[in-house]
Amino acid sequence: MTIAYPSTPPVAAAPSGAPRPRLTFLGTGYLGATYAICFAELGYEVLGFDVDEAKIAKLAGGDVPIHEPGLDELLRKNLSAGRLRFTTSWEEVAEFGDVHFICVGTPQRPDGMAADLSHVESAVTNLAPLLKRKALIAGKSTVPVGTAEWIEQLVRRHTPAELGVEVAWSPEFLQEGVAVEDVLRPNRIIFGVKSEWATGMLYAAHKGVFDLALTEDREVPVVVTDFATAELVKVAANAFLATKISFINAMAEVCEAAGADVTQLARSIGYDARIGNKFLRAGVGFGGGCLPKDIRAFQARAQELGVGEALRFLHEVDLINQRRRQKIVQLSAELLGRGYGPAGPDLAGTRITVLGATFKPNSDDVRDSPALSVVRKLSRSGAEVTVYDPEGMDNARNDVDDVIYAKTLTDAVTGADLVCVLTEWEEFRNTDPNALNELVAARRVIDGRNCLDQNVWVAAGWEYRGMGKPVVA
Repeated sequence: MTIAYPSTPPVAAAPSGAPRPRLTFLGTGYLGATYAICFAELGYEVLGFDVDEAKIAKLAGGDVPIHEPGLDELLRKNLSAGRLRFTTSWEEVAEFGDVHFICVGTPQRPDGMAADLSHVESAVTNLAPLLKRKALIAGKSTVPVGTAEWIEQLVRRHTPAELGVEVAWSPEFLQEGVAVEDVLRPNRIIFGVKSEWATGMLYAAHKGVFDLALTEDREVPVVVTDFATAELVKVAANAFLATKISFINAMAEVCEAAGADVTQLARSIGYDARIGNKFLRAGVGFGGGCLPKDIRAFQARAQELGVGEALRFLHEVDLINQRRRQKIVQLSAELLGRGYGPAGPDLAGTRITVLGATFKPNSDDVRDSPALSVVRKLSRSGAEVTVYDPEGMDNARNDVDDVIYAKTLTDAVTGADLVCVLTEWEEFRNTDPNALNELVAARRVIDGRNCLDQNVWVAAGWEYRGMGKPVVA
């Protein structure tokens, strides 16, 4: 069932007796911190929980441990207003909350492609025995289909039946860099529920979102569905987006062989309303904490369900994505006049600058970053690699420690034999190549995101290589 709220909603009173349900967010990483802060901004009483005492102390002190535009200001505002608090106490969470949102990580297991659900299990088994009244435990983490049913079993095992604690699933759809907007003004909300009471509680927990939409004359589509469908929505969406990105990168491979221009190809097919132009920019591929591990976990779960062949194409999606990272190394060897043997190129004695460390701009997230993957490959090939990123330097240092980190773009490119733009930060897109001419040792650039103006760089005397684009002399 799809409902366009605002409409006449189901109503469920908060078990705590509060005018609005009190919300807890279990896990205050990127997902949980963003939701906790934004729902406090919508007027809810919110408690954020994490086992990481340093992270909780930082948040309680008004400092967001991630870079997300607009989040710091909202955090300080809602701490001051008294609507938002943070804790490491499970007892406090159980006493406070009416709706408990699971926002913990579900990383890829070290022994395979499947998702590691140990953090989800820990959240439920620590909270459930402490509950003293009816509550709703609602998942937001991205999980394999079947997880909500498993959590129901855990809840039954750890809470008295008379409390009537229920489970629901309402997946998140945040995009890093615009996450505040995605929480406050979502393009859809999914309620995976088994009862009218759970539907009513989720509606009450999101009423602030619907009220904001009403004041802005918008509608928010809400799909009320079963557990399995709700769980599949997020992983299916991520699989589709990953497939679209890898499709255009596969076309880039064909364009490189045929001498065609993938940017014009993408623009041309994107005019077809059935295809659209979103996620059709060829480049070094996708990364981050969601798409790579989610498509692998999706394949693993399909195998467990006996339908692995249905998602076999996702294996090729993953392979295409990995090949684009290696393509940067190949282009580097070509531009630097180095041979490319079975073990890769020998780039010893070369100085390569990589602009970008995060997996996307307006974030400090370097998880499975294509940029850092390329940095490792270039360094292993013998190059002296210098990295600069506007926001991701600290996280990058923790991930890759055997390269040089520059404080500014100018410092980074000085003396470089080759510059690789691997994250499309505005600072890099708007750089005047003429201003770099006297700083670099040689005017060579690889545009790993097809975000630079090729004609401008070529006119400034640079040897330019894009992804799936013909060479312009």
